[in-house]
Amino acid sequence: MTTKHKDLSYFNKNEIPNAKGLRFGIVVSKWNEEITNKLYQGAHDTLIECGVLTVDIIKYEVPGSFEIVFAAKKIAEKNLDAVICLGSIIKGETKHFDFISQAVTNGIKDLNILLDIPVILGVLTDDNYQQSLDRSGGKYGNKGIEAAVTAITMANLDR
Repeated sequence: MTTKHKDLSYFNKNEIPNAKGLRFGIVVSKWNEEITNKLYQGAHDTLIECGVLTVDIIKYEVPGSFEIVFAAKKIAEKNLDAVICLGSIIKGETKHFDFISQAVTNGIKDLNILLDIPVILGVLTDDNYQQSLDRSGGKYGNKGIEAAVTAITMANLDR
């Protein structure tokens, strides 16, 4: 949950587990690309900053957030330690937002049950475009950074 007026993306590199030698997949939606590019950059840069080699990060791009689940299942076949799912679903005037948000979150939950690696939910579900900007490098930080830190932490559970 976002705390009002607080950047939740700050992390102390010394307080998270070692990421050296780990391999990550990042699935990113191209829908709302201005937002998702920022999420991806935050996740990618955080992994690198924490010791992950560029060659140990695989990126899949998909058209929209609904397609993230299938791509996450496919990328997980690449001998990874965790998968990070990044997207941006912004509420519109129809119920489409509710259906897509529910399907994506349930799909990622299902992958966490089925797969032997963690699948991290980094999909924004915001009421408006400004909220998405605020959570993709704006006043509330970058959810991509948070997803990367979570992925590193979860990937280290079995180490």
